Amino acid sequence: MIVATPLTAAAFAPFGDVLDARGDPDKLINAGLCERYHDRARLDFGNGRAGISIFNAAPRSLPYKCDLLERHPDGSQAFIPMTQNPFLVIVAPDEDGTPGVPLAYITTPGQGINLHRGIWHGVLTPLHAPGLFAVIDRIGDGANLEEVNVPPFTVHPSSG
Repeated sequence: MIVATPLTAAAFAPFGDVLDARGDPDKLINAGLCERYHDRARLDFGNGRAGISIFNAAPRSLPYKCDLLERHPDGSQAFIPMTQNPFLVIVAPDEDGTPGVPLAYITTPGQGINLHRGIWHGVLTPLHAPGLFAVIDRIGDGANLEEVNVPPFTVHPSSG
């Protein structure tokens, strides 16, 4: 059993970047009417280019059973929700080319994520409909997806 904890930048740092507007903005733009939170993610696309796609994923619920992890060896992948609904994030460290022990996080409204290149992760898992996301990832030649079936595990919400 894995318990999904709240997503924080510090806890998620080994896997990627948390995209949010916490803290003070880096600068004010547009005549002072827009706060810019600058350069919040390390995008990495190898020999491809950045593309923006729209994903509409079916919502899931907790507890959630997971038996498939994937990674993208040729580029990072950012998920930016187009709603204020939380979503489940499952990640795992790499252990000699296979996923290690997974971790799970639940986002708060206004958070997105950027998974670094090669990070094992679960599929897009919104917890409410609509599961609408802008996804920024590598567009280019070659397969940029590795999938692996893992022994099933269940993710439960934290009690706090």
